[in-house]
Amino acid sequence: MSGDVLARIRTICMAQPDATERLSHGEPAWFHRDKKLFVMFADQHHDSRVAVWCAAPPGFQEAMVSAEPDKFFRPPYVGVRGWLGVYLDVEVNWEEVADIISQAYQTIIPAKKPSK
Repeated sequence: MSGDVLARIRTICMAQPDATERLSHGEPAWFHRDKKLFVMFADQHHDSRVAVWCAAPPGFQEAMVSAEPDKFFRPPYVGVRGWLGVYLDVEVNWEEVADIISQAYQTIIPAKKPSK
């Protein structure tokens, strides 16, 4: 199961501009230009669940976890920085996951300086 899920996550993450993939803490992870982490895959990394941990804008984690705690959670380590955990061992809305990953990417990319 996690192989098919990982393939879908990989496709979504690698569709982001300048996305790169490498292992981080023994799991696949995606970065902007191999520097800024935006998504981590968690295949039973700290529990018996398959999930992704995604960078998120302020307040998003709280809103999603409060609304649907069976689908979303506060991941260890990065949860204190507002990251959102998304369970992938439940019925998955892949459009929603793609939107969350795109938002994770937008959260970490450097802001463009205005042109003069």
